[in-house]
Amino acid sequence: MFKALILNKKENDKKATGTVENINLSDLPEGDVLINVKYSTLNYKDSLAITTSSPIIRNFPMIPGIDFCGEVEESSNNNFKVGDEVILNGFGVGEKHWGGLSQKAKVKGDWLINLPEKFSKKQAMAIGTAGYTAMLCVLTLEKNGVSPQNGEILVTGATGGVGSVAISLLNNLGYQVCASSGRSEHHEYIKSLGAQRIIDRKELSEPGKPLGKEIWAGAIDSVGSHTLANICASTKYGGVVAACGLAQGFDLPSTVMPFILRGITLAGVDSVYCPIKNRKEAWKRLSTDLNLEHLEKMTKVLTLNDVLKASENMLNNKTHGRIVIDVNA
Repeated sequence: MFKALILNKKENDKKATGTVENINLSDLPEGDVLINVKYSTLNYKDSLAITTSSPIIRNFPMIPGIDFCGEVEESSNNNFKVGDEVILNGFGVGEKHWGGLSQKAKVKGDWLINLPEKFSKKQAMAIGTAGYTAMLCVLTLEKNGVSPQNGEILVTGATGGVGSVAISLLNNLGYQVCASSGRSEHHEYIKSLGAQRIIDRKELSEPGKPLGKEIWAGAIDSVGSHTLANICASTKYGGVVAACGLAQGFDLPSTVMPFILRGITLAGVDSVYCPIKNRKEAWKRLSTDLNLEHLEKMTKVLTLNDVLKASENMLNNKTHGRIVIDVNA
């Protein structure tokens, strides 16, 4: 038997209940690779799912956790053998398929990639889906022609997982970074990751003008709604906005003006079903471009028993950086 965080929700219940339980291997869903999980993480999406604040999970019982890192224990997949160290991000794991907040996981080998040699398992999950998403966003800016010479890059949700890793990556690549945050108590933390300038998120979170002053050459936004609309309105001619989240909301109260008058690009970034080729590229770049001292600074390690409370804290803006879950502690 092994331990896992199990979410249950009865038909008429508004919220799911979560308990750490001992379960059997036979309880796991179908998959051609069995993983001995070492670490998982707590992402914003996990917190929404665990607290039932958003209908991310529709079928119960469910083991949450959209990512994990561990070793292959059994495999009938030709690409992986016993002892291989692997990472999983997304593919509906922790939403539709039992996830990583467990000591064991059974998944399709097509969802896995090998752990880059540079990272320990703990470091890989300190990066996790949030950091991998941040790297996808940076790659999106690069592939659309945004370079450090073009000007300042805005990063919203600066104290969150995506924002923290994005700031560190951009700084390491030579970009000037402006961070948006509503948490003044963490300004020194944000600056320590490489942000040269910080603005209050209130400057972006309220309804704004269809077109504003040209400020940013690009942006990485995990917030959505009015924030994303205002970013587009203040992006420089030909600039690029990489959108990867909806912490403020899934609406986009914008106009076509920034797009047809300034030629800006709004590029959506999906980390869940991103092709394996792109995943490998992102993790390869993380192994060369991420400052590991910054990663250590932004990481806190918790246990399975801490997850429920930590999820509530994350949604209430009481956490910052990255949370790693040691599933065996």
